[in-house]
Amino acid sequence: MPAVPVPTLPPIAAEIEPARALAALAEALRASRGFAHKTDIAPVRAALDPAATDASARPPAWALALDPAWAATGPAAAVPNGDDTAAIPLPASAGGGGHLLFAIEGLVEDFVARDPWFAGYSALMVNLSDIAAMGGRAIGVVDAIWATDAEAAAPVLAGLAAASARYGVPVLGGHSNLRAAHGQLAVAVLGHARALLSSFEARPGDMLMVVVDLRGAWRGEAPYWNASTQAPPERLRADLALLPALAEAGLCRAAKDISMAGVLGSTLMLLEASGVGATVDLDALPAPPGLAPAERLRWLQAFPSYGFVLSVAPDRVQAVQDHFAAAGLACAAVGRVEPGRALCLAAGSVPGLAPILLWDAGMQSFILPVAAAADRESVHG
Repeated sequence: MPAVPVPTLPPIAAEIEPARALAALAEALRASRGFAHKTDIAPVRAALDPAATDASARPPAWALALDPAWAATGPAAAVPNGDDTAAIPLPASAGGGGHLLFAIEGLVEDFVARDPWFAGYSALMVNLSDIAAMGGRAIGVVDAIWATDAEAAAPVLAGLAAASARYGVPVLGGHSNLRAAHGQLAVAVLGHARALLSSFEARPGDMLMVVVDLRGAWRGEAPYWNASTQAPPERLRADLALLPALAEAGLCRAAKDISMAGVLGSTLMLLEASGVGATVDLDALPAPPGLAPAERLRWLQAFPSYGFVLSVAPDRVQAVQDHFAAAGLACAAVGRVEPGRALCLAAGSVPGLAPILLWDAGMQSFILPVAAAADRESVHG
């Protein structure tokens, strides 16, 4: 099957000074709010999980309770912290094996205040993306909401309920406080994966691929691409199911959902976890048709409702493109995974233009504590 044409970012070649434009994009991304929030992860993770890479740790109590014989053999340790969800391996005696997936997302306060209905909707949507990025299917969510009163909470809860109905994932309970000083929202999700996708499995030589739903529109002035609230519910559910189907077919090695760090920040998170680097061709990145050059940075920072970065063996690239193209989703190879720890940006439309360094995780951690990053280097370096 021939490759389906995918609309891409406005080419860097159209700029008067391409090298300066590329460097300016890299600088703006490093200074962005999305990148800043992700760098907050490393110290929190280090404080809560100082022995995350200690393979000699005792099996956790939950594993012993499920199956003491299985727990004693070693696989009871959870998949390393740093993925889109916690991934807890299950023995065959507990529901047929696979992995139990567990994640939580908190919404930034100004988002809840500015667009409460969409904040409630997005809180469920982003959790489902995390589950899908791990090759899983969601089981249900719980929420925690703080609001000044019931009237202030109403649009947030209405958005959450709308997303629950459209995606077919129930809200199973939660916590409420309607006497708080200001509004806030967090939602946690539970899921299950038969075959796991991970942020820790990208390998040099893999192709980096980006899949995104371009059938949407900007929501206000914020970097939110809304490809969900007007889409048919059956399509939303089928599109999420493409990720576990990809995992179960063995077509993809590693994946990351595109979060508020944008496509490049999310790519960096995947690469850092795997202890590898890459060069991404900005001119190959899928983007809404007709996107103006002035909107290039906005798109690079956007949360796209449905978007994933994949690490795929070269001989499976066409099959992955076909997998998503059949559902009307844009999917393109945008770079190659390389040895090292650096993520560089290139512009394929400009012959001879040297790539620009965006981030070197070997010099500065992004989301992983230094010790964890060093361990990945020893395994894959």
